[in-house]
Amino acid sequence: MKQIVTFALLFFCLLRSAAQQTSVFDATKRSKQLTDSALLELTQKQTFRYFWEFAHPVSGMARERSNKAYDYGSEVVTTGGTGFGIMSILVAAERKWITRDTAAKFLVKMLKFLSKADAYHGVFPHWLHGGTGKTIPFSRKDDGADLVETAYLFQGLLCARQYFNRDLPIENELRNRINWLWNDIEWNWFTKGGEDVLYWHWSPNNGWAMNFPIRGFNECLIVYVLAASCSNEKYKVPASVYHRGWAQSNFFNNGRSFYGIELPLGFDYGGPLFFSQYSFLGLDPRQLKDRYADYWKQNKNHTLINREHCIRNPNKFKGYSADCWGLTASDTYNGYAAHSPTEDLGTISPTAALSAFPYTPAYSMQALKYFYYQRGDQIWSEYGFTDAFNETKNWYAKSHLAIDQGPVIVMIENYRTGLLWNLFMSCDEIKNGLLKLDFESPWLVNKK
Repeated sequence: MKQIVTFALLFFCLLRSAAQQTSVFDATKRSKQLTDSALLELTQKQTFRYFWEFAHPVSGMARERSNKAYDYGSEVVTTGGTGFGIMSILVAAERKWITRDTAAKFLVKMLKFLSKADAYHGVFPHWLHGGTGKTIPFSRKDDGADLVETAYLFQGLLCARQYFNRDLPIENELRNRINWLWNDIEWNWFTKGGEDVLYWHWSPNNGWAMNFPIRGFNECLIVYVLAASCSNEKYKVPASVYHRGWAQSNFFNNGRSFYGIELPLGFDYGGPLFFSQYSFLGLDPRQLKDRYADYWKQNKNHTLINREHCIRNPNKFKGYSADCWGLTASDTYNGYAAHSPTEDLGTISPTAALSAFPYTPAYSMQALKYFYYQRGDQIWSEYGFTDAFNETKNWYAKSHLAIDQGPVIVMIENYRTGLLWNLFMSCDEIKNGLLKLDFESPWLVNKK
């Protein structure tokens, strides 16, 4: 009898192993007959696997990348990419790919890890060891706090706090743990003694040696919004850090037109597309304005300029078209680069067009269909689209990066339902912070 049970158990295990292998294989097969809605759902769900199946087994945090290039190793987890991954988990719970309870337990495990991980004045480093929580230096002197990466993490955590709002033990614990970490951030420390600007890095070994003030316009707007939203009296910063720091640089205001499209802020031609994406995964740009810009116009026009550059293709790269567009930071054939119209190597990054869905839904759908139906043999994988490709060089990445995968899921969801925008903007702290910086938004109407 015991032998029969043992054989049955062995047979079951073999079947389960075969099923798991088959599921991975089937996940890379592509259908030629999908509705637009089904294709969006598939893209989100497949990309989510990166943050779920490939999450670090100890911490639950997002691994920096799927390959071990640049000597990263499999233990490196990314603070900012984890923030994007947290938002993707909320999408998965809402769409019932995983249960709400499973998602909450997963995040509580992550929060327990973060509560013991290295942090400096409440701010996490760019990279952590996923098993131990110890800092992994991003560079020789960047071995301490990273305020920007931490802002991306808390953009996700605050959304999670708002999502898990039920009076249940696991959800109560989750909210409490997020609040403990959130209230521990010493925003005023990062003014370097009271300057009217926030600084990106601080290290216990190197102090302020990186000396990188955060000035706009770029992907870092969320840092100033979160800093203004601090409700801990000990760590508050004045609104002047925004107006005299962030908004004062020789590349903040623009106002010129490129390819006949006006660009209110930032570098000529807008820079890489992640500038209009990372801060706006949670921050709702719809009718969001301050004394400097209308951020919906800024982000949409930035996207349109980027796409128009690919259509006109002044450098005559192979493959560029109205179907195939999108320049942002990603892997490329000779390393890694922040691709943009002024830094164009012929490399298309699927995350660029797909994370622009709220701004250019028809054009982004056009790109999605091209990537999936025409280039899927080269770039579709078990974690969604790979990081980039370059038809001129006949190069197709095999890698995935957390900071590129996450915005695909989140921004498609914001286009479809506004889920993450609704969660983030429902935070009372965020509303108060935006008011403090003199922003206008429909979310603030009842606060004035």
